Amino acid sequence: MADAEETYSPWTIVDLVFGHLVDAGLHPTLGSGHPGEPAAQLLRVLGIVPTNEGDTRVSQEVQQHLAQLRATMLEDP
Repeated sequence: MADAEETYSPWTIVDLVFGHLVDAGLHPTLGSGHPGEPAAQLLRVLGIVPTNEGDTRVSQEVQQHLAQLRATMLEDP
């Protein structure tokens, strides 16, 4: 069996890294706005493949798309 890439919850890793930075007296931030992409970039730098699990933006986009489909499909002619 080939080695599969191991993935982790992005927020678990970010929490771990930020905890260490805070313990070292630093004040880490992910910038302004939604922290998803900066967190994913941090994980990629650490060699971790981020997944969409837990990313609320993905869930929101899916819900918006489903709402658009419902509006289109249920629209009166």
